[in-house]
Amino acid sequence: MLEVGALAPDFTLNDQNGNAVSLSDFRGKKVVVYFYPKDNTPGCTRQACAFAQNFDGFRQLDVPVIGISKDSVASHLKFAQKYELPFILLADPERIAIEGFGVWQEKKLYGKVSMGVVRSTFILDQEGRVEKVMPKVKPDTNAAEILEYLTQK
Repeated sequence: MLEVGALAPDFTLNDQNGNAVSLSDFRGKKVVVYFYPKDNTPGCTRQACAFAQNFDGFRQLDVPVIGISKDSVASHLKFAQKYELPFILLADPERIAIEGFGVWQEKKLYGKVSMGVVRSTFILDQEGRVEKVMPKVKPDTNAAEILEYLTQK
């Protein structure tokens, strides 16, 4: 997993509308990049809705929010429409950003070991360096914790 001070790897992925979005498009701004396992699952839905509920705060700070999972563009579009998500969702089926940020890891669930996305959030500074890493975040409180961190800076 990327650590504080590391330069985040640039990537270009398609958003929920099929538009290509590059991480480098956001240079000059702080950016919140959060990785989650799957659209329309209970924890991921709660996390996305918490970001949506706090979105005005991120907008006031001029900090874009980007959610990334392995789901397809079509899945992201349905997810964004269903829950009225106002931020960018990027489709990463080839795990370009997921592996670049080091969030594709071994996970254990009910004694079963498998590989998957570890729910993690990164705050990147204006130069694209990792300012803060939040591994294994709680879906319900992640957005509020990030907003609190950003407003104290």
